[in-house]
Amino acid sequence: MSTLFSHFFQKINQITPLESDFTEVLDTIAVKPKMLYFYGKMPENVVLDGFDRRPKCVAIVGSRRCTKYGEEVAYRLAYELARMGVVVISGLAYGIDAAAHRGAVAAGGVTVAVLGTPINRVYPRGNLRLAEEILAKGGCIMSEYGVGAQVLHKVSFLERNRLISGLADVVVVAEAAVKSGALNTATHALEQGRDLLAVPGDITRPMSVGCNRLIRQGAMPYTCLDDVMSLLFPSAQKRQKRLLMGDTELETAILRAIDGGVRDGEEMVRALGVSVTEFNQAVTMLEIKGQIRALGMNQWSLN
Repeated sequence: MSTLFSHFFQKINQITPLESDFTEVLDTIAVKPKMLYFYGKMPENVVLDGFDRRPKCVAIVGSRRCTKYGEEVAYRLAYELARMGVVVISGLAYGIDAAAHRGAVAAGGVTVAVLGTPINRVYPRGNLRLAEEILAKGGCIMSEYGVGAQVLHKVSFLERNRLISGLADVVVVAEAAVKSGALNTATHALEQGRDLLAVPGDITRPMSVGCNRLIRQGAMPYTCLDDVMSLLFPSAQKRQKRLLMGDTELETAILRAIDGGVRDGEEMVRALGVSVTEFNQAVTMLEIKGQIRALGMNQWSLN
């Protein structure tokens, strides 16, 4: 390995899946890895719903020879997820994988790259700088193959796909041709009971055939960030929908205005075209029901 990257690749860590809260989920998949080797550090637990839990994880995969559209979708999704503390998982390949890792890194988030090669052979070499950035941001480069392991690449890259999906709560196929390796990851996701989404594509483009077929076969279409967030945090989504529904049209309008970023009472009165009296009565009822709270100075927020 080039000495340019020696600082980040000095120490190879070795654990069994059950030795880390992050990787113990791999003990539930059909073919369990006996050992995991990695650079950097495993993602740490976070507080969710008042408890110390494993962080939410989304795998973003797709073709190496992707289009600009697929690359942009992968980058933007990874960026938004990483900003929210979601761990982004992919395979460090060119194309969609690299775009997903870059998006997470750009957001200052954590991303995990799962190799299909021995841990001391970061592949492809053209992504060594990206691997370095992943580690610099507190991420992880992982493989089930130790130093000097003899592997057949066509087999090992398919085998590692089960780890990418196995580590994830949700798998998103951003773009895939009819014979893309990402479809193999999708198959593992379904076998492992993971939620699977695919990005719809232009029916005239070969790089969209794989995703469109997945959707036809029952995968959920990915159209916006909420498609993923509703799967990761279903209780929060239900709570949000409940909070945004008032008992009157005016109450609902106020809730949606606040959710849209309008906090000032006077501004809401003007935007909604109601009297101050009507507005005050509505916000009083919403406050009594615990759906909003007063911030002072006629400013309001959702509870």
